[in-house]
Amino acid sequence: MSREEILTYLDMCQRERMSLQRGMNFVSPPGVSIVLMSRRRGAPYRDELSEDGTELIYEGHDVPKSADVPDPKLVDQPWATSLGSPTENAKFAGAAKRSDTPPGLVRVYEKLQPGIWSDKGLFELAGYEYADSGPRKVFKFHMRLAWDQQMSSQTPMAADKPMTRIIPGWIKQAVYKRDRGRCVICGAADQLHFDHDLPYSRGGTSFRPENVRVLCARHNLEKGARIE
Repeated sequence: MSREEILTYLDMCQRERMSLQRGMNFVSPPGVSIVLMSRRRGAPYRDELSEDGTELIYEGHDVPKSADVPDPKLVDQPWATSLGSPTENAKFAGAAKRSDTPPGLVRVYEKLQPGIWSDKGLFELAGYEYADSGPRKVFKFHMRLAWDQQMSSQTPMAADKPMTRIIPGWIKQAVYKRDRGRCVICGAADQLHFDHDLPYSRGGTSFRPENVRVLCARHNLEKGARIE
C-alpha cells in the first residue's frame, strides 16, 4: 500500500476486505486495525494530525443517538455497548494499555470529500487518555507513524530535519478539487496519488497547491524513474 494514495470508498472497502461502516475497526494484533478520520469543517470528531503527518490524536466515538440519548455530545464516550460488550473505544484502549506486546498497528484513512479518501499510512498505537472535555469524558488515542514509514518518507539529505514532505489535508482537498479527481497527464480516475511537481528532494514545497498535483500510479512511477 502507498501513503497518500487517493481511494474511493468502494476501493477502500475492497482493499480492506470489509464494509467500513464504522470509523473505528479494531483487529487484534498481529492484525491491523483501521480508523477513518476527518479534519473537514463540520467533522463529528476532533481528530488532530501533526503538520509533518507523523503524530495523530484520534478522538473516540460517541454513544449512538437514541430516544434515551438525544444528544450524544453531552454523554461520556462509552466503554460498553447497551448489551454490555466492549465498544471499539474499549478495544483500542485495552490494546494501548498492553506493555507485553509490540504496539498495535493501525491503518489510517482521511476523508477528503464525500466518497473520496487518502491513505495516511500505518501508525502505531502509542497510548490513550480518557479525560474531561467540556461536560463529558472522551477518549483520545495517541498514534505515531510506524518507524519504517517515517524513514521511507525521508530523503538522505533531509533525514536529520523535520519531515515537511507530508502534504497537509487542506492542500490535498484543494488540489483534488482543482484537478477534478483525475490524473493531470492522462485523465485516469483510478490508482491516483498526490505528487510534488518540483520534487521535495529538490526543494519543492508541500505547502502550496501550485506544487502539488494528482497523478495516476503509472505516471507517478514514470516521473520517479526520470529523477536522478
